[in-house]
Amino acid sequence: MTQASASPALAHTDQRLPLHARVKDDMIRRIRANEWGSSTPLPAESALSEEYGISVGTLRRVLAELAAEGLLERHQGRGTYVRRATFQNSLFRFFRMHGGTGQTPGSRILERNTQDSPAEVAAALNLEEQSPVLHLHRLRLWQDTPFLVEDIWLPLPKFQPIADIDPAELGSLLYPEYENRIGLVIGSATEELSVTQATEPQAALLDCAAGDPLVKINRIARTHTGDVAEYRESYGLASSFRYQVEIN
Repeated sequence: MTQASASPALAHTDQRLPLHARVKDDMIRRIRANEWGSSTPLPAESALSEEYGISVGTLRRVLAELAAEGLLERHQGRGTYVRRATFQNSLFRFFRMHGGTGQTPGSRILERNTQDSPAEVAAALNLEEQSPVLHLHRLRLWQDTPFLVEDIWLPLPKFQPIADIDPAELGSLLYPEYENRIGLVIGSATEELSVTQATEPQAALLDCAAGDPLVKINRIARTHTGDVAEYRESYGLASSFRYQVEIN
């Protein structure tokens, strides 16, 4: 019996796979289980290689593959971290806001309620229709000026802690709140853009006229396991819309 096959850390892995593949599978399992927090680096390479009974070279191969697949981030001199999807600057890709990137738009929860999921929301969240969901109606502000209206739906009971706290305790960025309060990490998201017209309530919040064109951004956010965790619809003034992408 080899040292690797005797390692308790690999006992549950498929013995038919190559050694580095078994280590990789187990590390993916641990990433999906949220074993390592966003601010805590993975154990040192020497410690992990000893735990798995493999060489440092084999471990580095595994870490490089996981980084290439977007699961890990490696920082020279700081260590290796589980990659958290960052959307702080995503709005700057679509809307012009004086001051540029590097700042976080403000947030105000206008309404929070529990409801039966409408058909579109249930489909986006992979739920049965009429399943209970938490709904957040939110206003995003840039230098105290409203620029985005959002409706966010979260499946219950998973997100019950978000329903129970004072809305004022929620920060401007929700994804760190999900991780800190329920241990759920957002790993990726899909966004779809379309154009619609402002309803009277939206117009009142965005200081425009009812019927004015709005850009609608539908987002489905997923965990590292691919499970859908959040569905949101964001509405912003088309007059402020821009599309920016870098092509190499």
